[in-house]
Amino acid sequence: MDASHATAGHAVFETVLGYMGIAWSEAGLTRLCLPQRNRDAVERRLLRHASDVEQAVKPEPQWVAELIASIKAYAAGEDIDFSGVPVDLSGVDEFRLAIYDAARKLAFGETTTYGELAKRAGHAGLARETGAALGANPVPLVIPCHRILAAGGKIGGFSAPGGSATKEKMLAMEGVRVGPPPPAQVSFGF
Repeated sequence: MDASHATAGHAVFETVLGYMGIAWSEAGLTRLCLPQRNRDAVERRLLRHASDVEQAVKPEPQWVAELIASIKAYAAGEDIDFSGVPVDLSGVDEFRLAIYDAARKLAFGETTTYGELAKRAGHAGLARETGAALGANPVPLVIPCHRILAAGGKIGGFSAPGGSATKEKMLAMEGVRVGPPPPAQVSFGF
């Protein structure tokens, strides 16, 4: 991470799903850590990605307080739109920027596949590369990589703590059921 991407601040907070954290620069959100069981684990994740050049602590911008409140509301099951959150993606290549931009257009409860997202981003045929780009997503939830599924509607991978189980829980919170449909009928026992 270069000095132009220096962290202006970070916060760790508790939600009904566990502890989450965010880091930001003057330009916007730089990192979001999905739920973990304890505050220290989130703090370690945030600091692992922090710049060596920390800026002086400044008052928390209003959008940060609003984002924390929105994340807590999302974790409690509310339909939240994160598309207006400023994001600082300094140093991210053009391919990933295109993929992230296309992913940000997915609404609460809306899913697509890696292949379809690649196509929407102008990179048809690059499903695998799209998966790799999403695996490097620094701000999951705001760039909703959990809404991208593997071919055939399968859950696919997820690089956040808890892996695919976390992805499936987030989708379930949004009313999305992943996996085979339940049996059409149950045994009548006769």
